[in-house]
Amino acid sequence: MRAGIVTASIFRVWREMSFGTRLFTMFYGELVGTDEFGNKYYIDRRTKGQKRERRWVIYNGSVEASRVPPVWHAWLHRTTVTPPTSQAQRKTWQKPHQPNLTGTDHAYFPDGHAVMGGQRAKATGDYEPWVPN
Repeated sequence: MRAGIVTASIFRVWREMSFGTRLFTMFYGELVGTDEFGNKYYIDRRTKGQKRERRWVIYNGSVEASRVPPVWHAWLHRTTVTPPTSQAQRKTWQKPHQPNLTGTDHAYFPDGHAVMGGQRAKATGDYEPWVPN
């Protein structure tokens, strides 16, 4: 039974991060914070406080870059110096996260796309093509 647990753990790690990333995080990573999706953000202890400190994220679940909130994206890309401290920084005009569905069965295809049969509605006559003089 123990071998099954280890095997499942290895495949979970394979989907989420490499063995090298796990080791690097274990030896050099310092947890800075987490976001509302459960992603964990780290900084390299050896470069902490330097001009080009190393920062990275360990995703909770599938690796989906669009699941990084804007405040954490800014921190990862060194737009802000200090990591976000509060998860209640959402503005009233901000919408909740929607995953990027490109490349999945749920991706959007407009009418007339080859996947949707390739048939568009007829033009209504309000279009006038450009003709060179």
